[in-house]
Amino acid sequence: MSRQYPQINLSRRSLLKFGAGAIGTGVLTAGLNSNLLAEENKAPAEDDITPDKALQELLDGNERFVQTKRRNPHQNHSRLVEVAKGQKPFASILGCADSRVPSEIVFDQGLGDLFVCRVAGNIATREEIGSLEFGSLVLGSKVIVVVGHERCGAVSAALKGAEVPGQIGSLLEAIKPSVESSKGQSGDKLENACKANILRQVKKLKSSPVLSELISAEKLKIVGAYYDLDTGKISIVA
Repeated sequence: MSRQYPQINLSRRSLLKFGAGAIGTGVLTAGLNSNLLAEENKAPAEDDITPDKALQELLDGNERFVQTKRRNPHQNHSRLVEVAKGQKPFASILGCADSRVPSEIVFDQGLGDLFVCRVAGNIATREEIGSLEFGSLVLGSKVIVVVGHERCGAVSAALKGAEVPGQIGSLLEAIKPSVESSKGQSGDKLENACKANILRQVKKLKSSPVLSELISAEKLKIVGAYYDLDTGKISIVA
């Protein structure tokens, strides 16, 4: 619960006196042991959660989203104040930059719950992998979900071999191996390529020494997921 603070009405003279006192206090505070400051900045205490429970929490949140029964947890001012002191997200998401797939909304989560990396085509670049290593090793995230989605524009462009300007081509180059691996499969070519791309990025993440060690210690799980734009449903890709 949020604390109730008494309202204080300060005159200009009182403000000047208060300011002078604050400066003096600041000088004294600077001399305190740095461990006290570090303690203050630690992440808020959270119930310990297993990788399996973390994944289930995400899937349960998505089910609420699909059923239009969102709880919108951890989105009030008290949560804002709580996580300002530090973060301990229970899950990480490597998702596409597509504006129709915002992680906190489709998983029905709030402030401080998810550590999210988004890039067109949900590809695991060196920078994305490094970020997710940080999210798991340092912040304690228990699950990483690579979320691709239906009718992904980046995958579609790679599938068509589109000629694109600027740095867009670097995204397509990263997706092309997935397109190649999905050739010959029955069914929708774009959906097959999207799911193959998800699995390829999962494999890349699992090849990280940092993440693989956490997986071996049963402190982390990495899975792929496919988002249906028409229904909002998240399905695990295996």
